[in-house]
Amino acid sequence: MQELDLPPFDYKLTQSNSTLLIWDVLRRKQVVLTPEEWVRQHVVHYLINHRGYPKGLLSLERGLRYNQRQKRTDLVALDAAGQPLLLVECKAPSVPITAAVAQQAATYNQTVGAPLLLLTNGLQHYCWRVDFEARTNERLAEVPRYE
Repeated sequence: MQELDLPPFDYKLTQSNSTLLIWDVLRRKQVVLTPEEWVRQHVVHYLINHRGYPKGLLSLERGLRYNQRQKRTDLVALDAAGQPLLLVECKAPSVPITAAVAQQAATYNQTVGAPLLLLTNGLQHYCWRVDFEARTNERLAEVPRYE
């Protein structure tokens, strides 16, 4: 797998027939290792080990409904009260973070309501603080530490 612009972590890979699997610490099971999953697992470990997010408050591929369609978020970090704090949209390293990707994440976040938004393909990272009342967002230099 491609080296990413995220801190490395100890991962556990296994082979099942012709499929490569990676251990997911949140779902506590082996999952198929796709390029997007490689990015998602790096982000999970980055949030836990480098930004202080509690493992128990991270939720992968959480379902949501938008315009009568079922969608899934890549990753949502919750605050201590169980409310969405950070919405993460992961793409494969080969997928550039474009305005369309930002629009997809912003659309999901209209339903989720997280004050922090992170878009990443493992090589490029964009993080914003969203103020829903003022209808503004502020670009952040990095993902804030969990408070």
